[in-house]
Amino acid sequence: MRKGTHQSATENHMNRRQAIQTMLASGAAPAFLRGARRRPGDKPNLLFLWADQQRADTMGAYGNHRYRVPAMNKLASQSVVFEHCYTSQPVCSPNRSSIMTGLWPHTTGCTTNNIQLGKDTPAQPELLNDSDYRTGYMGKWHLGDEIFPQHGFQDWVSIDDGYWKHYSKGRDPSARSTYYHYLSKQGYEPDTEKGFSRGFCVRLPIEHTKSAYVGQQASDFILENRNEPWLLNVMFFEPHGPFFGPLNDLHSEEEAPVPANYPGVPVAGEPKFYEGRRADGSKDDYREVAGHRIRKREYHQRINRNYAGLCSQVDQALGQILWSLEVSGQADNTIIVYTADHGEMLGAHGMSGKQVMYEESIRVPFLLRVPWRQDQSLHVERPVSCTDIMPTVLELMGKPVPAELQGESAAPLLEGNERKQEDVIVEWHTHYNWPDQPNGRTVISPDGWKLVLYDSNENMLFNRYRDPLEMHNLYGSSEHKDVVKRLRAYLEDWQRKVDDPIKMP
Repeated sequence: MRKGTHQSATENHMNRRQAIQTMLASGAAPAFLRGARRRPGDKPNLLFLWADQQRADTMGAYGNHRYRVPAMNKLASQSVVFEHCYTSQPVCSPNRSSIMTGLWPHTTGCTTNNIQLGKDTPAQPELLNDSDYRTGYMGKWHLGDEIFPQHGFQDWVSIDDGYWKHYSKGRDPSARSTYYHYLSKQGYEPDTEKGFSRGFCVRLPIEHTKSAYVGQQASDFILENRNEPWLLNVMFFEPHGPFFGPLNDLHSEEEAPVPANYPGVPVAGEPKFYEGRRADGSKDDYREVAGHRIRKREYHQRINRNYAGLCSQVDQALGQILWSLEVSGQADNTIIVYTADHGEMLGAHGMSGKQVMYEESIRVPFLLRVPWRQDQSLHVERPVSCTDIMPTVLELMGKPVPAELQGESAAPLLEGNERKQEDVIVEWHTHYNWPDQPNGRTVISPDGWKLVLYDSNENMLFNRYRDPLEMHNLYGSSEHKDVVKRLRAYLEDWQRKVDDPIKMP
């Protein structure tokens, strides 16, 4: 690896950035930037912030006061905090498609990873349908044709060259991401024939990481487009694996402990394929617990510390983005969403990764800042789905919500009102990528119940309030037959309404 002195982008782009930085250093920038024409009351901006694989309990608003994430905590203190937001399916592409469209994975067709979001399926800019807006997408896309602008996004900043095998016909497989060109201009040499691997990128100095790069690009976009309304998506790759970064040792073992439900096995009646989430370690890093092969505590302890560091890495970039919003005078006219595509087990129940229906895998943060409606934290207990985010945003922006959207706006919950949908559904679709994993559907109710059904007849029932660590499967108990019947009836009614092709036995 070599490092040289190169410009970070095009000559003109660097000149604009240098001009802004010079003004900031002289103290002149805030007054200049606040002289923009746009004022609160104009068309609102939309800043949509995503993280990849971030659990809900990674910030203070969700009870974690150990992680060092001051920007997230500050944003949460000004936001509506949805306490129980659930992914539409606990893996990347399916839930990304739901957030982008307000549709369920079985409707978008993105029921597994690396399926392209169809050109005829409207995404955020197309649903907004307002030519006054400048639109941008920055970061990981994972919905097909990774590095190529699409679905109405005008500015496109890409960070991953690993999806070239999944490009559609006519796309140039030799094309490279904007992050590739950025690193090349910094003097780095690719470590693979196709570009910079994820393992290479996570070992870079923090100023050259994907989060820092995306944060800088987003900051530039916000400052440069301050005179017109804009929609910007910023999708951080972190804290997704490989769980490694420049802040690995920022948190102590006490600040980033192994989950309380480690090893957490066995749970009676748990689906057989869950065992694969435990038994994926090498011979040297696993042990036997009650007949189950799981990774050692030391492994999960190291991963938890690294994961916390990656959350702090995202937080650093987030702080820069929010600062740009504030210094340019746009904070009071910008809706901010912060969420993630799914969670991460981190050793809970002895598991790594996602793809299962435990809370650590399916529950994600959802912060919603609407500055003209409230400036203090408001907590909403009612469960919501990531499928609800797009209709919520459209309503708050004063735009019509298309009737074909399958999610339901959560805006009424901001006023303490009810909405039609009470329970929340989570999908799982079997696929050739996961041939051992049966189709599944989960129902989460406002009164704390969670029913997990698979077409393999391996089912679970938990009371999330009485058993938050989900150690006691109550499915099959005669005492809870009425609960199962009620939640199953809700699921079947939902399936009819949304034309779900998967039926549970």
